[in-house]
Amino acid sequence: MMVSTKGRYALRIMLDLAQQDREAYVSLKAVADRQDISMKYLEAIVSTLHKAGLVESRRGKEGGYRLRRPPENYTAGEILQLTEGSLAPVACMECGAAACGRADICLTLPLWKELDSRIDGYLQSVTLADLLAGRVGSA
Repeated sequence: MMVSTKGRYALRIMLDLAQQDREAYVSLKAVADRQDISMKYLEAIVSTLHKAGLVESRRGKEGGYRLRRPPENYTAGEILQLTEGSLAPVACMECGAAACGRADICLTLPLWKELDSRIDGYLQSVTLADLLAGRVGSA
């Protein structure tokens, strides 16, 4: 599993919006400047976030984007699964993958299933609020 630029940028965008006034709409230009992300790429990622209902938008002079929910109600897992599609550690575990003919005799399958479960559990346990507060990392 390797998180793509799209997934990493989506987390950065969501964190950027979480740092702003919750009632205000933030222009994409301001986010692009702060995060050093091209407008074209930023627009594509925000479109995905908007279609999924993670952010809301408003047009016009005071328009832009803002989070729909408080930062503690978004998980890193939710954002990464949306942008990455799959975080499976091996191809045979990706959603929609063809059934492996060796699954019934594969001695490594339990390892991959447990790794996938732990990755998902961890990412679902980390919120934007945790990241903003620095509550992630070594204890």
